[in-house]
Amino acid sequence: MNTSDRKSSNRLLILGGLGLSLAVAVFVSPFASSNPDGLDRVSEDLGFVEKAAPDDQVLANKLPFASIFEEYSFRGVPEPIATPVAGLLGTLATFGLAWGMGKLIVKDDGNFPDDDNYDGNYGNDPQNLTPDNDSEGSQV
Repeated sequence: MNTSDRKSSNRLLILGGLGLSLAVAVFVSPFASSNPDGLDRVSEDLGFVEKAAPDDQVLANKLPFASIFEEYSFRGVPEPIATPVAGLLGTLATFGLAWGMGKLIVKDDGNFPDDDNYDGNYGNDPQNLTPDNDSEGSQV
């Protein structure tokens, strides 16, 4: 597989994964349970839900985008599509952050090893056994 085939294959995998994630976020999220999630349920069962900080003192509610989302839905959007829109935006935001961090962390200089000319050695590996230094066949 040459470099262009590898990049094309990676692009197809990434776009396929993003498409599947978006489909789940948009089409499956409306069927999520309306029952309290794990932490909410435990706080209700153990009776410490009333000890929670008031909404105006919660740090998450002070973030700039906190006014856009309400629980797991998008404010200002009709109820039937509020959750799918929130899932769509959340999935795109998560993908964008992951992709951006990947671009910053991994430097792509375009110099992938060419599989057609692979000689079995991608570096200075002292454990590499080539015919010249094969310890099993050599006599000392």
